[in-house]
Formats: sequence, structure tokens, C-alpha cells
Amino acid sequence: MHGTALVLGGGGPVGAAWMAGVLAGLTDEGIDLRRADVVIGTSAGAIYGSRLTGGQPPREMYERQLAGEDRIDLDVTTAQTLRFLWAALGSRDPERSVRRLGRAALTARTAPASEMFDAVRAILRGATDWPARALRIAAVDAVTGEVATFDADAKVDLVDAVAASCAVPLVWPPVALDGARWIDGGCRSTANLQLARGYRRVVAVAPIPSAVGPHPSAQQQAADLAAEGATVSLLCPDRAGRRAMGRDMTVNARCPATARAGYAQATELAESVADVWNG
Repeated sequence: MHGTALVLGGGGPVGAAWMAGVLAGLTDEGIDLRRADVVIGTSAGAIYGSRLTGGQPPREMYERQLAGEDRIDLDVTTAQTLRFLWAALGSRDPERSVRRLGRAALTARTAPASEMFDAVRAILRGATDWPARALRIAAVDAVTGEVATFDADAKVDLVDAVAASCAVPLVWPPVALDGARWIDGGCRSTANLQLARGYRRVVAVAPIPSAVGPHPSAQQQAADLAAEGATVSLLCPDRAGRRAMGRDMTVNARCPATARAGYAQATELAESVADVWNG
């Protein structure tokens, strides 16, 4: 085992705000997350992982959340939500569950792909080229249900990889890349901590600890990594963070308060995170 991994999970616009607060809080406490040997991003984490490795300061990301400038507008209908739940919860088998969701995504009427790509480019804030530092973006094959990652060696555009990781089933269309069609990387694991296997020290930021359906939680995955010998610090929203988030992770009006909650939680936990990060 070797090195450090920073894992950033999914969570929609509101979860992204909490993540921005956490990253800023840890950085302001002297924890340099940008020196990670690898950053692994899923969905919202793919966005903020790209921005972080692209050189954007966490404090800047946080302040943009406070100012309401980092909006991701997701217009999710009740019908889309119900169909998502029907697909994801229709089987107790994890493999069948994610494949059901993939089939639903492939046949759904969604917002146009152009709208999705425009939103991704806007929220990346200029971080549209693969960074020099190691960045891995997770997405799920809509047909097989398998999780895969894209990186600078994959010969795909960073914007395309991030869009694939953010392609919320039934809301945004699957993204065609590398001979397959891809949906949101958080469909079977919101954080994908398993992708950090082999790293000695892991810090994971998971705005939503569990995916919808019979899938392992971030806590379970962190325990699995620890059992294999890694030292893991997993940050999930505390009570104040969950209260600030509310139930609907698409409500941009909740983002400033949620970002503040993430910042406060990070400053409280900074010492324990530093123990893991600095070895």
C-alpha cells in the first residue's frame, strides 16, 4: 500500500455545497488536500475534484457557494423521482438493481444533452482540461452496471467524463464514451471508496453516505478499506449539516447554509483528519 487518496462523493447541488465547505474548512486548518497522490471523484465530487486538481482554491469554491454563484439547476419532476425509485428499489440484488436503473435511463425522455454539457462546463469554472495531478472520474455503464473510471490516459475529454459521472438517470441522458453509454457514477455507490484500494491513507468526503437501493454504504466501504490496512477518515454530514441540507438535494436556496455547515464540521474534525492525512 502506498500514498494518499482523496475521495469526493456525489450529492447533487446541495451536497456539492456541503463538500465545498468541508474542503475549505480543512484547507483553512492547514490540511493540504491538493497534495493527494490521487483524487477520485463521483458526480458532484467529479466536479469539485476537477476544480481542486485544476488549481482552484477551496476558499474560492466556498465563497462562491456563499454568494450563490455555483448553481446547478436540476428540474426533477415527481414522475422522474418515482420512476427512479421504482427502478433502483425493484430488486434486492445490487447487480439487478443498478441494471434496472440503467435500462430506465436508456429509455427515458430527459433534458437535452446540450443542456447537460452546458451546465457541466459552467460549474467547472474553467477546469476543462485534464490536470497534471492524478484525477480519476467514476461513472457507471448503463448496460452492465459496472463502475469504471476515466483519467488523463483514457483519451476522452474531461468535460465528457465529468458529464458521464453526473448523468443523473431519468433527468439527464446517458453519455456515450469509449464504446459504451454511461450514467451517474453514484448509482451503486455514492462515494466509490473501493476505488481507493491500495492507498495507505484515505480521506473521503461523502455528502450522501448511501445510494438508493441495496448497495454498500460509504461507512461499509471505509470499514473494508480499513480491514485491508488503510487508514481512513470518512466525513459525512453531521446533524447540523443534514438539517441545513433538508430532504431535496436540488434546492439551490439551501446551498449557502449547507456550505457553512460543512465548513464548521470540517474545522471541528480537522485534527482527526490531519492525523490520517499526515500519517
